[in-house]
Amino acid sequence: MSEDVLFARVDENDSLDMAQAEEAVNTSKYLIFITDDLKFGIDADYVVEIITNHIITYLPMLPDFVRGIINLRGQMIPIVDMRRRLGKQDKDDCLVIVLNINGTQIGILVDAVDQMIDIPHASILPMPSQSAQELVSGMCSLPDGSGTMLVLSCDQLLPHD
Repeated sequence: MSEDVLFARVDENDSLDMAQAEEAVNTSKYLIFITDDLKFGIDADYVVEIITNHIITYLPMLPDFVRGIINLRGQMIPIVDMRRRLGKQDKDDCLVIVLNINGTQIGILVDAVDQMIDIPHASILPMPSQSAQELVSGMCSLPDGSGTMLVLSCDQLLPHD
């Protein structure tokens, strides 16, 4: 009889481990950043690094929201100002999140970085308005109750031909 109880405990632990593994597969890590009091999330797989001390070199004949480039360890990285991309006023105290999008590194200028969080795929809902889908692919309520996260469409950050 004691063997039956021991066997049942092993099965329970196995099922808990499987449930945890399944939950991990159905979530993605997102870096939450803030721009103009909006919370955006970027899939952590895109994030290379976050830098605070940067000198942006202006380049002419680019869209207004492309502030210029930075030299990061010998590599020239274009910088997209999220405030300008959203049609908002500039802010002085910003930081850069460097992203790797399909093998191309770009930086986005944001107000602040909030947190890294696991988001279940099922909780991300489509945007209710077609006009908002240019930069945002979805939205969800944050699990900690701190507000709503807009999922940034990284592929839409730079202008396309």
